[in-house]
Amino acid sequence: MTARRTAFFISDRTGITAEMLGQSLLTQFDPIEFQRITIPFVDSVEDAEAAVEQVNAAVIEDGARPIVFSTLVDDDVRKVIGKMNALVLDLFEMFIIPLEAELGLHSSHTVGKSHSTANFSSYNQRIEAINYTLTHDDGATNRNLEDADIILVGVSRSGKTPTCLYMALQFGIKAANYPLIPEDLQQMKLPPVLLQHRSKLYGLSITPERLQQIRSERRPDSKYAALANCKFEVQAAEAMMHQASIPFLDSTTKSIEEIATTILHTAHLARRIY
Repeated sequence: MTARRTAFFISDRTGITAEMLGQSLLTQFDPIEFQRITIPFVDSVEDAEAAVEQVNAAVIEDGARPIVFSTLVDDDVRKVIGKMNALVLDLFEMFIIPLEAELGLHSSHTVGKSHSTANFSSYNQRIEAINYTLTHDDGATNRNLEDADIILVGVSRSGKTPTCLYMALQFGIKAANYPLIPEDLQQMKLPPVLLQHRSKLYGLSITPERLQQIRSERRPDSKYAALANCKFEVQAAEAMMHQASIPFLDSTTKSIEEIATTILHTAHLARRIY
């Protein structure tokens, strides 16, 4: 029988930082099934007391102490959270205090610095990248392709769109994507519009079996989703990319985060936001 525990991510802002680090740690404990609950915007003593009630209620329901990952700046709020009946992993205290000692400075204790619009240059970079990527999704337009940091190519449903959006959102990268359609694959030629941007091209591939599963969810019992067609498209696309010396990777078993980070590293792209 699988053990069950509740994990809380408590933050004075969005909770993204607590979620990311906490989730990375929880994945190391496969035998346990965690119910994950995020409590964002806990920036007052009243909010903290309400969070304590919610966490303590989970103790009664589960019969075990919850695991709490917190990223809270205000000392009064942190003191209230520290009184809950849970294993509280205070990520702020865990990292800020050693940093203060090493740097010989007190931190600003400013709420929301990691996810705010205070750095307008970085914020605008993110918005511009997202807008560019949405406009240049799936070959929707050929205008301003010279402004792209990277152009992903590959067969339909190989993961180009989510990868581009992730790179725009997380890295500030202007990512366009262009599908290789059956006509391109039959002629074994890159679309003419891409030839002048060959240095920016990066390919995504996928196994035919996985491609068939994905396409069948969208268009079941169609030629588009047929395994034979998927095999042809994948093989032809990979041959074309080899012929054109376009680097590519197999997205089949990789997460969007892994795909995007691999592309950022191997294509030598500079991350523009943090």
